[in-house]
Amino acid sequence: MIYVLDACAMIAFLKGEAGADVVEKALLDADSQCLAHAINLCEIYYDFHRAGGESAADDAIGDIRTLGLAERGDFDEPFWKEVGKLKAKGKISLADCFAITLTNRVGGRLLTSDHHEMDSIAAAGICNITFIR
Repeated sequence: MIYVLDACAMIAFLKGEAGADVVEKALLDADSQCLAHAINLCEIYYDFHRAGGESAADDAIGDIRTLGLAERGDFDEPFWKEVGKLKAKGKISLADCFAITLTNRVGGRLLTSDHHEMDSIAAAGICNITFIR
């Protein structure tokens, strides 16, 4: 299984919040691959930087990479156009549009805790989503 982690899933894992166990299981599953788009990693970086400075931000990214999270930087024209189409359709963050588009591109499953923006996406069948809490 290929999992794509959005920022809230990675933050839940890194901060030991509810749902961290679901993310950890995906990261440690030898039969799975975990990915995150660079835009979503940037969200992690600035969240930890804001709270604890550059060292905390670097540590957070390093910690999740150590467990096998692979970074993707897809940004070819078909990719960014799909991101733009998703953003145009509704009230969803641009970063979440990157996570959804990457998930669909790799035929994976998005891990998130963001019901606020993702419930409608899941209900519409736009992306395979597992809510971690």
